[in-house]
Amino acid sequence: MAKTTQFASKLGLIAATVGSAVGLGNVWRFPAETQANGGAAFLIIYIACVFLLGVPVMVAEFALGRAGRSDAVGSFKNLGARKPWWAVGALAILASYMILCFYMVVAGWTFEYLAASLSGSLYEGCSTASTGYFTAKMNEMTGEPGGVLVNTYIVIVLNIAVLMLGVQKGIERLSNIMMPLLFIILLILCGVSLTLPGAGEGLEFFLKPDFSKVTSDTVLNALGQAFFSLSLGMGILITYASYFPRSTKLTRTAVTVSMLDLLVAILMGFIIFPAVTSFGLTDESLRGSTLVFVTLPEVFALMPATQVWSVLFFLLLFVAALTSTISIAEVSVAFVSDRFSTSRVTATLIVLLPIFGLASLCAMSQAPDTTLTIGSVTVFEFLDDTATNILLPVVAFFTCIYVGWFAPPKLLYREVSNRGSMAVHTHGLILFILRFIAPLLTAVILISRFI
Repeated sequence: MAKTTQFASKLGLIAATVGSAVGLGNVWRFPAETQANGGAAFLIIYIACVFLLGVPVMVAEFALGRAGRSDAVGSFKNLGARKPWWAVGALAILASYMILCFYMVVAGWTFEYLAASLSGSLYEGCSTASTGYFTAKMNEMTGEPGGVLVNTYIVIVLNIAVLMLGVQKGIERLSNIMMPLLFIILLILCGVSLTLPGAGEGLEFFLKPDFSKVTSDTVLNALGQAFFSLSLGMGILITYASYFPRSTKLTRTAVTVSMLDLLVAILMGFIIFPAVTSFGLTDESLRGSTLVFVTLPEVFALMPATQVWSVLFFLLLFVAALTSTISIAEVSVAFVSDRFSTSRVTATLIVLLPIFGLASLCAMSQAPDTTLTIGSVTVFEFLDDTATNILLPVVAFFTCIYVGWFAPPKLLYREVSNRGSMAVHTHGLILFILRFIAPLLTAVILISRFI
């Protein structure tokens, strides 16, 4: 069943699509990857990957969604694709649902830190910044199932409330508020970080490339970061594109979304690296969860107006997490609504009520004495690794193959030219990348995970 629902405005369309891409991958994963892979040299390679891999694959997903006018499975079906191909859409939905289970927990962590920043309890008993203090605080706040579950449930309820309102009144309206807020907070924090003593040293690391540090791993990690940060292979872009008006310029939209997503990552670099070098923190402080939940609170504790900067940062983090969880959940909500002809309210409940239990398993598997494991890893880690490192590259690979070789004749040209109503100069290049370059690079990402 084809959709009739559309985004109400170009601004809302861009805000919602950027919100679907901007998330925790930009906020903590990008600075950690940049630090681990040589700084500015990684940044340059990452930017190249965004435009070489990210934009063409995004255009392909947009073309599928707008032409199919349905969910990630229905769009393939509506274009005449047989089971082996629409199963690609089914894998995207499965991947996004697996991601949703643990992403709700991470969003709950950010909400807990925001609440603790507002109340001041995050810094109680901390007269001097101490990594040991904030490490213990992180373990307490993210490893205690009771508190984690309450905050995770709050995030799930917020998702239900927004998604029940629909595309225009829920997703688009929230994005129109949250995305400008996110950029305003980013700019404020950038201004503060860039004025810290010794900020120039951090900027030099971030902006002055040393290509002698580049290895094959640097390139692979840049490819993976571009892939992850743009939400490729999750079904989000196909689903959102089904809400695009016919007049939407797909290539321009893909470039705009990619540039804004890239801008968020770069602004985070401007915040993180000057702050860390200014306070003489170690490279180890830029690793994974430590960066967000230990290093930055330590930085804020050393600054005047500690509570103000802490509230602003964790509000930024929560906005990124909330817009991401909503967009990820929308993939499954659209599938249930379209495939089973249910109301939006019913589809939302069918999708998100089980998440209360599944996210609880993920949260409890993070406890220090957990027995909730699959093999040698926790439930949380299993879902994270399987979805992000295996399913997403597989989906992106076969999406490129389908659009490049097996889609209805001139599907890509019709969509990027808006059915021939506008001149297109990049169609040939995009098609070449989808047929040859993007599948190769995506296969390299996938294979590298097993080496």
